[in-house]
Amino acid sequence: MKDFEKIIEALLFASSEPLTQKKINLIFDNNSNSPDLESQVIKLNNKYSEQGHSIEILNLDGGYQIRTKADFDYYVRKLLNNSSQSHLSQAALETLSIISYKQPISKPDVESIRGVDCSGVLKNLLTKLLIKIKGRDNSPGRPLVYATTNEFLQVFGLNRLSDLPKLKEVSEILEEQPALTEQINAFK
Repeated sequence: MKDFEKIIEALLFASSEPLTQKKINLIFDNNSNSPDLESQVIKLNNKYSEQGHSIEILNLDGGYQIRTKADFDYYVRKLLNNSSQSHLSQAALETLSIISYKQPISKPDVESIRGVDCSGVLKNLLTKLLIKIKGRDNSPGRPLVYATTNEFLQVFGLNRLSDLPKLKEVSEILEEQPALTEQINAFK
């Protein structure tokens, strides 16, 4: 016999949208084998309540979802507002990729690879603490040079820069997409 309570808990945790009985039925091969979502949710909520957990399962939008209890809303919002893990634009990701592989690198060098002005993008990445000013280049005008931060490593789940995929590995993957070859050649 399967431990439906743990399975349902795992599915609720992993689901980005409310979990419905219909989804549960699809996960289990047939409806007669599927657990009753509502009864499992009741069991889990009782367990969370008895053990004093900070989470609960709510009925939302025709399904169920794990949520933080209202008592902890302040702390969760503070975490999310202070997080630099907000979404990055395509331009920011491109610029960050260039900096991560070519660091330390100056703004003019980044712009020559990307082919567009990147002042706003650099400012955004600095604000999110994903890059830092490393110093000045010895080229004319002595432009600032940029490098990634420890925050960058944390956000992208890296222990060190050497954990980034090698450019050769990336180019092998992208060989199947000829339109991207020009972009990868800029790193060589």
